[in-house]
Amino acid sequence: MDKKFEKDPIRRFVEKKGTSDEALSPMDPPDAYSPPNSENIDKESLHPMLRDLVTDHSHLEQELKTFEDVLLHMQQEGISPDSNSKLKHFFEFFDHSVWAHNRKEEDLLFPILKKRLVEKGEHSNGDEKTTCVDILLNEHAQFIQISAVSFNLFALCTRLPDEKSRLIVLDSAIEQGKDLVEKMRLHAFREDNIAIPLAQKHLTTEELDTLISV
Repeated sequence: MDKKFEKDPIRRFVEKKGTSDEALSPMDPPDAYSPPNSENIDKESLHPMLRDLVTDHSHLEQELKTFEDVLLHMQQEGISPDSNSKLKHFFEFFDHSVWAHNRKEEDLLFPILKKRLVEKGEHSNGDEKTTCVDILLNEHAQFIQISAVSFNLFALCTRLPDEKSRLIVLDSAIEQGKDLVEKMRLHAFREDNIAIPLAQKHLTTEELDTLISV
């Protein structure tokens, strides 16, 4: 492993997956839920602030499953009023609930967690001192970009008069949606099994209590 990433929890985790007898892709959601070397966390033992984040991820998975189902249905049957309604629901959920969840992490948890990880040496070597927090923040930005592309493609395909062009755009929209589902699932897994356990380990109860009161 490249020494500069030796202490980066997420990169170390992905590297370890590649050393198993059977190669596992870090972007494959089924494998991501039961990889080697992951940490088991007891949800009930978590600080309430962290437990709320894990609960949000459970709600997210329900929404992702519904969104994934409608994507697969559209791939086979095309767009219908029902699929349009479900798409609208998901993107509204993303704009409100996912945005609020991410802001809670970005404004409250991540700054203090990154500071503590740097103090503990849980970062890449070099001037930037990259931690798992930086990777998770980058993924937040990716989700906004992918969801915007998918949403706009779905909107465009309903306005195209040419059927062939409409189907091409619909296929692109569905693929972007699938990519969003996979990335968000892996992201939630990383937070639940890497970032949140690190926060529980390195942040004091008083520090986490302060985050709730903000």
